[in-house]
Amino acid sequence: MNPGTTPWLTIIGIGEEGMASLSAAARRLVEQAEVIVGGDRHHDLAPGRTPERISWPSPFDDLIDLLKSRKGRRIVVLATGDPLWYSVGARIARRLPPGEIAFLPQVSAFQWAACRLGWSMADVETLTAHGRAAEQVVPYFWPGARLLILTAGSQTPGEVARLLDARGYGASTMTVLASLGSPDERRIEGTAADWAAADPVDATPPFHTLAVTCEGTPESLLSRLPGLPDEAFVHDGVMTKREVRAVTLARLMPARGELLWDIGTGCGSIAVEWMRAGRDALAIGIDPRPERLALARQNATALGTPKLELIEGTAPEALADLARPDAVFIGGGLSRETVAAARAALPTGGRLVANAVTLESEALLIALHTELGGDLTRLSIERAAPVGKLTGWRPAMAVVQWSLTT
Repeated sequence: MNPGTTPWLTIIGIGEEGMASLSAAARRLVEQAEVIVGGDRHHDLAPGRTPERISWPSPFDDLIDLLKSRKGRRIVVLATGDPLWYSVGARIARRLPPGEIAFLPQVSAFQWAACRLGWSMADVETLTAHGRAAEQVVPYFWPGARLLILTAGSQTPGEVARLLDARGYGASTMTVLASLGSPDERRIEGTAADWAAADPVDATPPFHTLAVTCEGTPESLLSRLPGLPDEAFVHDGVMTKREVRAVTLARLMPARGELLWDIGTGCGSIAVEWMRAGRDALAIGIDPRPERLALARQNATALGTPKLELIEGTAPEALADLARPDAVFIGGGLSRETVAAARAALPTGGRLVANAVTLESEALLIALHTELGGDLTRLSIERAAPVGKLTGWRPAMAVVQWSLTT
């Protein structure tokens, strides 16, 4: 809290036992509140005669203006569990100065679920499909992985089960945990394959946490580290190949929450791997060919990056109104103008990487390296392939790579 700043808004996590789950201080704040904001279930958990009760607005983005309009009154926002863990508190905290908010957390749904299953939180991936596409959990599928997933409703377990089953993880154990911490706790278990086949939506409580232990024999292990097999992507034969892709992403350095411009995205392999490697990382793929953008969309959905934004257009014109990136990859449409636009958009510490396979593009990268510095690398990859009845090395086209940190 900033010195001299007094919070005017309190965000309180509440559990399934309602007022009984709150500390004495939190209970007193709820009882003395002039305005209580929350979902219907939160109001049911904290009954009383508060003068003004407000449900979540629609659209939800109106919440900040709603709160600000009541500044000066005793305002409490109720949330489930920990308000800052995939919850409303995090959204509010991004819009208001931290010194203006006081948080009083409750045990989170993740913590309750981990305790019921005897799982160490340090060994678990905590994810959410609430208000997001279920495909976002796909990058975390791995033999033995334990996932705790906040859900969007009764349909989410079936969606996750089908994603698991389609990728060779049909033997995974799935557990629905509902009403945790109350006398009405429920637990439903099954395998992903069985859940995908039966999809018992009617028997699944709408408000629950989903636990998954990934088990199975997938045909191909798909790591979140860069360098997925080429066959993991649908493509038209023109793409950044596996080894070059791994080196390219090492230069781009995916990081949590950062944004990539993938210029000449093609089938989207660089953008998809960027998003898989950096948690909550985002990417915008730009390409003038709609048929390749269609391939990129297929890959984004199949490989767990449904938030990939795709734009049909040609650089540098298509870059004009985009959100500022943290990194830029130029895999197609290389020109001085595109490089200039990318450099102008990047912040200090931004990463720019460009790959070339033609003599003309190579000459431009050599010139840019001479003028601007950075690193210039020539990548030559050879793969073993049949030569008659024997085996020999078959070289791929060499790639010249220029990388620069702004």
